[in-house]
Amino acid sequence: MIDFNIKKQTSESFRLGALLAFSGGFQDAYTYNLRGKVFSNAQTGNIVLMSQNIFTGNFSKIFHYLFPLILFALGVYFSEQLRTKYKNNKKIHWRQLVVAFEIIILIIVAFIPEKFNLIATGMVSFSCAMQVQAFRKIHGTGYATTMCIGNIRSAMENLSIYQNKKNINNLRIFFYYTGIIILFAFGAGISGYLSRFMGLQSILISPLILLIVYMLMYWEEI
Repeated sequence: MIDFNIKKQTSESFRLGALLAFSGGFQDAYTYNLRGKVFSNAQTGNIVLMSQNIFTGNFSKIFHYLFPLILFALGVYFSEQLRTKYKNNKKIHWRQLVVAFEIIILIIVAFIPEKFNLIATGMVSFSCAMQVQAFRKIHGTGYATTMCIGNIRSAMENLSIYQNKKNINNLRIFFYYTGIIILFAFGAGISGYLSRFMGLQSILISPLILLIVYMLMYWEEI
């Protein structure tokens, strides 16, 4: 069971997870709304759409969904390589490197023309994958910042356990997961709203959020 009185790394704090979830929702809505109706995070949705196009003979659309899926997989691999290489580095935390790469990638994406939507979506998928691989815990319990289905399952599981055993830690975990889900949805909603005014450059909100994440990891001790 989680001891909430034990100090945790900044990367496991709720406030960091909240910012990352907002950014994750923002990115997913951005690619869907402005980059060709393709998900950057929800690769299950891309697999479903790709499979439908295969079986309906619409082969020209296959790579449209396959490319971000491949880039997502490569993003996970790249993030893990950073962890392996820099996990003992005393000057910079490997998760800070992940966030720094995300910031650079998303700034570049903001200026990629619409005719290269596939490349832009793939880059956002790569960024999201690095994030979901690097930030996987809040106060020691697993969660995701770029998708919701696992968080929903875990939230309701902990609510059920609390109802049966009355352990307050399970109720706290339930509220953590619920908060992350709400902030993901809020980020997606804000993305959709801002896209009407800022267009392709609306993604620049995510690097700003991630810059705050980077600075929190640099300054704070949890």
